Amino acid sequence: MNQAILIAVDLLAICLLTFGLYFPRHRRRDLVVAFLGVNVGVLAVAIVLGSSTIGAGLGLGLFGVLSIIRLRSSEIEQHEVAYYFAALALGLISGLSGSLSPLSIVLMALIVLVLYVGDHPSLFRRYRQQSILLDAAFASETELMAHLGGLLGARIRSVTVRELNLVNDTTLVDVRYQVLDARADRADTQRREMPERLESGVVS
Repeated sequence: MNQAILIAVDLLAICLLTFGLYFPRHRRRDLVVAFLGVNVGVLAVAIVLGSSTIGAGLGLGLFGVLSIIRLRSSEIEQHEVAYYFAALALGLISGLSGSLSPLSIVLMALIVLVLYVGDHPSLFRRYRQQSILLDAAFASETELMAHLGGLLGARIRSVTVRELNLVNDTTLVDVRYQVLDARADRADTQRREMPERLESGVVS
């Protein structure tokens, strides 16, 4: 009976994490399937092999497998890795707990809460990161930051030059910047409206 309750709590938590947090914020349907599959798969394996001697090794092994998947994938962003680990952790906690306990419930709730806060759109909403290929070679960091500030209309916080090509006169940079309030408000509005426009077939 306790195991059934834990399974129900896990399913509730992963549904909240996936359909309540991740998809409304990021709109990647393919990762919805991945998060659900990882969670339920880990839950099933953890229940079957959830003895005290196997449990610790199982948990470490599953975390290692997920890390390998992450390292071999170039399409998963860092925040999506956090959701992956959360889905995995929820399944492990539910499957390896064995019996219902307040600690298990608190830990699962804490995982969901941390992602709710850490991935909230209002948290550092004016900060952005981009990789930009400039059609000019900038050897001076001061000139580079001034050019990027004018190009992006933002306050440049950090710039990393990935490639400086003096032959082709290009500069590849990773830039982290802070947009102005008005631009941030417009960007947030566009992000909220875009899914509805795509679903209705209207793209401006």
